[in-house]
Amino acid sequence: AAVQVAEELPYALTPQAVDTLSAMPPPDPRGLRDAVTGDLSGLLFSLAAICLFIGAVGIANTTLVAVLERTPEIGLRRAVGARRRHIGSQIVAESAALGTLGGLVGASLGIFVALAVSLAKQWTPVLDPRIVFLAPLIGLAAGAVAGLYPATRAAKIEPTEALRR
Repeated sequence: AAVQVAEELPYALTPQAVDTLSAMPPPDPRGLRDAVTGDLSGLLFSLAAICLFIGAVGIANTTLVAVLERTPEIGLRRAVGARRRHIGSQIVAESAALGTLGGLVGASLGIFVALAVSLAKQWTPVLDPRIVFLAPLIGLAAGAVAGLYPATRAAKIEPTEALRR
């Protein structure tokens, strides 16, 4: 009714000079709610993307340190016949496993927190069941991508150089 009131208000207040007064109705609550929900969803998506990036950098860093610590082991594997692709795929698989584990733990904690808050506030929890499958897959992809650089470094290790250490 706000739009109708805004249209009729100048006639009610100044019937002799309707053009001198104008009334603007407040924004539609549904449209405003949709705009706020869209902005909030965008913000949460951006925060999730930043957290995913930070997690991927952490996995890459951890995997790179593991490669540096395991240089003699990698050199020994190369000396007994492992090819560069075998070493690289092992490192990528390890970092993908870390990412998958991170996705599982993150999804589990998120679901637990959502349920706890819902119980505390006496709300009805609404959870998307796809999260259970999607979060580990996203973690797997992020971990695999994060492991590419450490895998490349590990694959370039020469057996003779590594065994001297």
